[in-house]
Amino acid sequence: MSLEGKTVLVIGGSSGIGQAVSRKAARLGARLLLVARDSAKLESAATELRRQGAQVTTQAMDAADPQALARFCAAAEDIDHAISMVGGAMGGGFLANSEEAVRQAIEEKFFAALRIARAIAPKLHEGGSLTLTSGAGGRPHSASGAIVGNAAIRTLAEGLAVELAPRIRVNAVAPTWMDTPLWRNVPREQTEQTRAYFNKTIPLGRTATTDEVADAYLFAMTCTFLTGHTLVIDGGGWDWSPDCRRFSKAGGFRFRRRQTGLAHPLRHPGADGGNLGRRSKRGRKI
Repeated sequence: MSLEGKTVLVIGGSSGIGQAVSRKAARLGARLLLVARDSAKLESAATELRRQGAQVTTQAMDAADPQALARFCAAAEDIDHAISMVGGAMGGGFLANSEEAVRQAIEEKFFAALRIARAIAPKLHEGGSLTLTSGAGGRPHSASGAIVGNAAIRTLAEGLAVELAPRIRVNAVAPTWMDTPLWRNVPREQTEQTRAYFNKTIPLGRTATTDEVADAYLFAMTCTFLTGHTLVIDGGGWDWSPDCRRFSKAGGFRFRRRQTGLAHPLRHPGADGGNLGRRSKRGRKI
């Protein structure tokens, strides 16, 4: 893989997964344009990258602010790949949360991503890519609005992949829960309880590191025949429901694949050039 001579925009590149993506992209030769809300953290991340020899430009702003985003994009140029880490989190079911809270969660995930895609796509060079962030942690009854937002982003990636083809590729990455700055306001005890839960329910027996998830973003950027897909980085968690574990312990071994938002629920994310849900000559989906 090489990003030599390419400019990579990372929205949310000052910490967590975004910072790991920036670090790995720089090692592959990319010039970096980092955007984040916290100017102090942004400059700290940029300084660290420059020490390692990276060429870094920064812009402190809230990418979820439509006016700030419009001003940034009006001045931006020379972008090959764009990655958006914009999103949010929420807990609780649909009945436990107010309608306003559910709407806000969807706004922070889906509509923020849609605005970014609309604004950034015209600035991307031909052959470039846009990678959005979805999510794979939680279930509808425990993360309601966030789950709706994640599903909407997967649908957005599929739609934009066709609308922007063949000039731009569009994909999404869906990490499961991991301890990142997104959860900075959650009590540490609750964070540790959540970690223990996922350690038990993920077949690999642990949560991912930021570097492991960052690799998926690098793959989405550099695989030139990958578009319209959501790469689920969850250690097999979506395949490993409680009844599957009971079945396995009883002597059987069988996965029950959950719907992942792809055109066919049994199809793994892969490189098919965006050829989702195509039909055979007989008109059946294949």
